[in-house]
Amino acid sequence: MLSSVLRHKSWMLVLTLSALLLILSACGSKTSETPASNDGKTSNGTPAAGEARTIKHAMGTETLTGTPQRVVILTNEGTEALLTVGIKPVGAVKSWVGDPWYDHIKADMEGVEVVGEETQPNVELIAGLKPDLIIGNKVRHEKIYDQLKQIAPTVFSEDLAGDWKINFSLYAEAVNKKAEGEKAIADFDKRVEEVKSKLGEKAKTKVSVVRFTAGEVRTYMKDTFSGVLLNQLGIARPADQDKNEFVEKLTKERIPAMDGDVMFYFVQQDPGVTDGDQAAQEWMNEPLFKNLNVAKNNKVHKVSEVVWNLAGGYKAANLLLDEIAAYFEVK
Repeated sequence: MLSSVLRHKSWMLVLTLSALLLILSACGSKTSETPASNDGKTSNGTPAAGEARTIKHAMGTETLTGTPQRVVILTNEGTEALLTVGIKPVGAVKSWVGDPWYDHIKADMEGVEVVGEETQPNVELIAGLKPDLIIGNKVRHEKIYDQLKQIAPTVFSEDLAGDWKINFSLYAEAVNKKAEGEKAIADFDKRVEEVKSKLGEKAKTKVSVVRFTAGEVRTYMKDTFSGVLLNQLGIARPADQDKNEFVEKLTKERIPAMDGDVMFYFVQQDPGVTDGDQAAQEWMNEPLFKNLNVAKNNKVHKVSEVVWNLAGGYKAANLLLDEIAAYFEVK
């Protein structure tokens, strides 16, 4: 009888110790996790690991979990957004200019697979990369949205207007880097305000922005990539370009719309295309152009189309800010 009681007490002791060890083990594992708040988010504001989040985008909604590891990006400005928040895509569309990437992102894109052009991504190549998230744009890719969605969760931005921050914020949220995205925007806006505060009277300089190609010549207004930044800096624009519009296609009779205190122009930079420079020289030899203030005062400056127009993302915006600050001699 006594031995039976002792055996019973021994088993009870073993069970008690086992339960205590399980409790201690569970407590130890929790200490390594980022603490989550009552709303299921970590202390930096992003969803906790494994927490589902619903992303509203141009084609509806997409439910995502955690941080994607294999992202395919289908716009040039989107590529810059991902790199900015610390995500290197497994696949991306080719840069408009470069072999295959713009010079200012080339070092960060080593090993990234090219999945076609922004206007024509290769769906088979995308599928072969086995992505866990695809990011595209409605204007560019609406026709292949259903195909992409069969491959992986897919998020589309609405358009490709000059205000790149709208798409940037969507992409950062999609890859579970909302906090990093908000910090990047805050850092950029701080730089803009610092330059703006030093411009003073120089901000009254009316800046004209023009693009030359063999097929057409355009002035760029306030809803373009460069126009948005000039507006944020408070820099004046000529009356013909001081409009909440994208571009105006010019005839030679409209050459006076190019005038301002200074004119920045760029030419088409597609590989092997030189007609843009020829078109610029042809137009600048017109009597109407030679009569412009910018021509008489020798204030016509050629700039990079990649920085001023094509790239359209976070990194290019910082390069553009650098160029504007350098021209106006502010730091």
